[in-house]
Order: sequence, then C-alpha cells, then structure tokens
Amino acid sequence: MEQPRQGSRHMLARRSFLGLMAGGFLPSAPFAATPSIVATTGMIADAAREMTGLPVTALIGPGMDPHGHRPTRSDILTLSRADLVLWHGLNLEAQFATLMAGLSQKTTVLAVAEALPADLLLSDPDYPDRPDPHVWFDPVLWSQVTQAMEPTLADFAPDVAAKGVAYRESVGAIGFYAKKVLDTIPAESRLLVTAHDAFSYFGRAFGLEVAGVQGISTDSEAGLSRIAALVDLLVNRRVPAVFVESSVSDRALRALIEGAAAKGHAVRIGGELFSDAMGPEGSYEGTWFGMMDHNATTIARALGGNAPERGALGVLGMNG
Repeated sequence: MEQPRQGSRHMLARRSFLGLMAGGFLPSAPFAATPSIVATTGMIADAAREMTGLPVTALIGPGMDPHGHRPTRSDILTLSRADLVLWHGLNLEAQFATLMAGLSQKTTVLAVAEALPADLLLSDPDYPDRPDPHVWFDPVLWSQVTQAMEPTLADFAPDVAAKGVAYRESVGAIGFYAKKVLDTIPAESRLLVTAHDAFSYFGRAFGLEVAGVQGISTDSEAGLSRIAALVDLLVNRRVPAVFVESSVSDRALRALIEGAAAKGHAVRIGGELFSDAMGPEGSYEGTWFGMMDHNATTIARALGGNAPERGALGVLGMNG
C-alpha cells in the first residue's frame, strides 16, 4: 500500500533543522510516465521518495515484522508489475529471497544494504556467518546505503544526485541531535534493553550498551537463562527502564520487569521504539528522520538523560 508523503508542517520543520535543510530538496521535472517503484520496508521507501520525488510503495508497513513476513499474493502481484524493486537484503526479508531472485530476471531489483563493505557490518551472534541487517540505525551507514542507491534511482528520476546530497545532510543532522541527547544519559544507565536485538548499530553509533531479549531475528526464542541474566544486569546496574518495540510482542519485557521487581528493583517501560518498521503512515514518525528522532528522544528521557519532550523539531506525537 502506497504511503503518503508528509504534511507541509513536518516537511518545513525538517528543512529548517540545524540550518542544514535551507533550500529544501530540489524539485523534480516529471518524466513522461511515472515509473512504478516498490520497496519492501518503509525505511527504504522513505529514502527513495525523498531522492526521486516519486511515489514509492512500501510492502511491509507500520507494525509489521520483515523478518517473518511472507510475500502475499498481493505482494507478488505488486512486485511483478514494478519497474524498480528495492529490498534491504542482508537476510532481513528472508522469506523474499527466492522471489527476488526470480524477479531480477525480468525487472530491476536492488538489495540496497548489500552495497555496504563487509568490514562495517556487525554479525549475528546466533549465526556468525550472517550479518546483522539493522544498518538503518547508524546514520553513517544509512548515508552510504542511500548513496549506493543513487545510480539505480537516477535511471527513473532526474536530479537524484542533488537530492541525495540534501537527504544525507539531513541524515547527518538528525544523527548529530541523537548523539547530543544520548550523551546526556548517566554512565551507569547507558544500557538499552529491548524486545529483540535490533539496536546494535544504534548502540555502536551512539555509545550505548545494547541487549535484546530475543536475538537479531524475531523468530528466535527468549530462554529462561537469557531472561534471568538480563534481570541481574538491570538490577546490578540500577537501570530504570526497558523498551518495547512497535513490531514485536512485549511479553518478554514484562517478564524482565517482574523479575527485577522480585529482586527489589523497579524497572518501567520507558516507551515504545520503532525497530523493524517505522511509525504510522502520514506521521512524522513514519519517516526515517521521525523514527530516529523518536527513538533517540524516548531513550534519552527514559534513561535519565535530557531531551526535549517533542524531539528535535518539536513535532513528535503531532501526527498528520
């Protein structure tokens, strides 16, 4: 289902962010016919929209889990009619691999994250031969991903290179904001505990220790020994909060809270983070920028740091 572009309030606010967006994204001269561009995830679709000025369909929407998503008949039909298919790769959408191989024989298909050098990737602790796919949480890596998309996107829209430069300037700006607020978290509380291990790149980028109850894939199970170890970690470090995710069940997080309480330490839900999917369609949080702003602001405030309640631009929670 096609996701709408942001309202003018959100776009104008982001363009003014830290002075890096002055002038905004460059307007596009439309091609004679609008190509059909389909992306698997919202993060990829959002970047492609900004860099082309074209509508881009995202198959895996808000609240959906790309790790376990199986292509539906509707997905297959949409992909088969596309002029350009963008998917993440790195085993994120594992159920799509065979389908993408077949599609690549008759249309343009790009695994956007697989352009990253292997030495920049983290590995999956459960499967050391597989990379951690959650690279969109590191602004530097996400900038590299979008730059690698440019040559392919340029075949379908004009001015992609110039728009890509502007897009990456704003990526750097939101990364600067995230580092600024996350650096205010006290040393003893710099532990980010979430439902599954999606935030390792985020932790590496912003100097946080990260622990997920489940592994990198949401198909992995949370064992009793893992929960017990995390409870001890929370109690010993006196960490005040853990975080649920919009696309993952919070059952295991509740077990952590109960376990810490039994040992005399109160832990609360610090908020809901966007991990494998972004926020609601049409909202600021439904963009890569809004997702990062929301996550950094929520984490900083819940772990004892300082961040404005409504984030970098003052629009968090103001959907529409």
